[in-house]
Amino acid sequence: MYRRRFELPMLGEVAVPPPDKIAYYAGLGVLAALQVIEWPLALVITAGHVLADQHLSGLVRGVGEALQEA
Repeated sequence: MYRRRFELPMLGEVAVPPPDKIAYYAGLGVLAALQVIEWPLALVITAGHVLADQHLSGLVRGVGEALQEA
């Protein structure tokens, strides 16, 4: 899904999200750390965001493949 990847010795290949996504996740982390929102809510929001990105990525890939075949 993400283009930037690097190898970590014990974890293997790790994908790095784009800067705007990192800022979004960091913002949620700061809100949870300052107790503006509860940490379970921050986790649910983050999980939903990641799942939505994966779904949209697959949808765009499918449209691209359909256009190539046409």
